[in-house]
Amino acid sequence: MALEMRVLQADEWDVWYDHLELAFGGVPESAQERELYKSLTEFGRSLGVWDGEACVGSAGAFSFRLSVPGGALVPAAGVTMVGVAPTHRRRGVLTSMMRRQLDDVRAGGEPLAVLTASEPAIYGRFGYGTATYELSVSVDTARVRLSVPPGTDEVRLRLVDPLKALPDCEQVYAALVARRPGMPARQPGWERVVVLDPESGRGGASPLKCVVAERADGEVAGYARYRVRADWEAHGPEGKVEVADLDALDPAATAALWRYLFEIDLTSTVRARKRPADDPLLHLVSDVRRAQPSLRDSLHLRLVDLPAALEARTYGAPLDVVLDVEDAFCPWNEGRWRLVAGADGSVGCTRTADPADLELSIRELGSAYLGGITLASMAAAGRVRELRPGALTAASRAFTSDVSPWLPHGF
Repeated sequence: MALEMRVLQADEWDVWYDHLELAFGGVPESAQERELYKSLTEFGRSLGVWDGEACVGSAGAFSFRLSVPGGALVPAAGVTMVGVAPTHRRRGVLTSMMRRQLDDVRAGGEPLAVLTASEPAIYGRFGYGTATYELSVSVDTARVRLSVPPGTDEVRLRLVDPLKALPDCEQVYAALVARRPGMPARQPGWERVVVLDPESGRGGASPLKCVVAERADGEVAGYARYRVRADWEAHGPEGKVEVADLDALDPAATAALWRYLFEIDLTSTVRARKRPADDPLLHLVSDVRRAQPSLRDSLHLRLVDLPAALEARTYGAPLDVVLDVEDAFCPWNEGRWRLVAGADGSVGCTRTADPADLELSIRELGSAYLGGITLASMAAAGRVRELRPGALTAASRAFTSDVSPWLPHGF
């Protein structure tokens, strides 16, 4: 029987999602998680591949607006829920879904597509490049101290119910989006993802807790959501604080929240994942080595409409460069493009017959797009080729962001 790919219908969702759970190991999600992701599913953007009545492939997309250097929010397809049944590997199912999806993204006028990869090696062949990294830390709070900035002691901390605090926390998050590339502006319903707290997802830790940081006038300037994992050894308590989120509007609130987490009774370790690569915590701790920082890839990005994407962001220095771009999967992006960024903030990107200054693929351009991975570093690996002396230094400097791009949560 021939395989059929079609847009997902509402009455097919449970079978489609059952397939996805199987593709990711077969562990059922909680009823809370299923209900939430069913409510967030954009059916018109979700594809299923069917072999008779069996769903053997899935791919979806969320309609995001992603912050880019300069603070603009750019429409982006948040690629998600991609899976192929183990019985149907190596039959072109994934390639056919990626082809259909990117064609739809282009037709819908979104310049970017982004995803988080369960296996990063899969998506490079479709033009996605690693665009952000996330930091993980595990801090020995019995041996590490914090050096806090002036004003920290004036910050008031208050324990609140995570759901009741959600409106204030979302205001803080929304204020931060334009400050750091890679952050998605949260669309309605997505605020529920960050407070999802099924017992099956706690791994033996406490229910989710929330502490907010307030200024003298009572305005919320930051928050931290966390769980506590109780643990006892023969010599005494060895509990762990597991940080889910920490966002703040100023250095004092940031330091006050970290200090609170470091000083929770009966604990000796603070663990945090999915933090920015340049998290301020690294400059607050007395011994960064005992924070055990480590990096891993996070957001993968693809330029779907090259000129629109490059014109949507700003650049750190004036630039006039001709890029020769290879893009076999989306050939409308292939060829030579002149990118001109003026000192006044103007940006233009047009096709040109002029000689190329730099040669690279759409994958490297995606990695450099948010400003966290430099063109120069990829050139050192042979992934970007300089054809005009001086072009690499100028372009690498212009593309770089002052702060590391960051994806604060998955999708």
